[in-house]
Amino acid sequence: MTWFKKEKAPLAPIQQSRMPEGLWTKCKECSEILYTKEIVKNLSVCPKCNYHIGLSSVERAKAIFDDERFEEIETGLFSNDPLSFSDTKNYGDRLIRSKKSTGLDDAVLIARGCIDGIPVVLAAMEYGFIGGSMGVVVGEKITRAIELALEERAPLIIVSRSGGARMQEGAISLMQMAKISAALARLDDGKVPYISILTNPTTGGVTASFAMLGDVNIAEPKALIGFAGPRVIEQTIRQALPPGFQRSEYLLEHGMLDMIVERKDMRETLGRMLRFFTQSVKPATGSDSATNTSTSRSRVQKEESVS
Repeated sequence: MTWFKKEKAPLAPIQQSRMPEGLWTKCKECSEILYTKEIVKNLSVCPKCNYHIGLSSVERAKAIFDDERFEEIETGLFSNDPLSFSDTKNYGDRLIRSKKSTGLDDAVLIARGCIDGIPVVLAAMEYGFIGGSMGVVVGEKITRAIELALEERAPLIIVSRSGGARMQEGAISLMQMAKISAALARLDDGKVPYISILTNPTTGGVTASFAMLGDVNIAEPKALIGFAGPRVIEQTIRQALPPGFQRSEYLLEHGMLDMIVERKDMRETLGRMLRFFTQSVKPATGSDSATNTSTSRSRVQKEESVS
């Protein structure tokens, strides 16, 4: 009977928040809620605790180059799926999603521009592309950047932010460690300076190869730098690690870094170093010119074979 039934009032519609997304950002270090525009103005550094939030490769290039102007080069190279690899997701699907989210072909941006008026070649790794992992395309693009720096006698800067070698490509990704290191040896023989900037995080095969081979190794504050992660090391040796282990301050204290530079001082510091280094970098002549010509010819052949 309807005498004992209570009529239910219709539910009021849920009002969506008018607060736009991305307006506020929570600092991972001090948990402070910060106005996003304020962080961006501060070069993505927390004004409360000085925690350096990760930058994308494009943001990094803008922060380093004069007037935020640069030319992206060595584009059009794409990874494939040589092993038809699949774990929780297909590797091919990961590549497609990473390309859409970052706008890059792979996990590194190669660019050239000027720092304090000095032309340089930059390779900036993109952590948003499968954790900044190093696969065959990353290895090829960084090698081409090194060869270009040698050809043009321009200082090379590599900004590392990576989880290491890309295991979805198997041994091919591990081969890039030796490939890039060999190219850096030629750059060293050519007396062209190489500055390595290590940011949070720089681990795995990237640390074990080119990230620690700079003429000057610079790190940002509190950056995680190492080969294996601290948790893996603790489980392996079954001992507690010292405070601050694998952080840039610890590595500087133990002689594995040359300096720690805050992001707001990075461009000025790089300019000062480049002015010092370029006093000894002379244009290629004689046999050096022939070497650079052969290097340029090999780069053209590589491009033709890839295309």
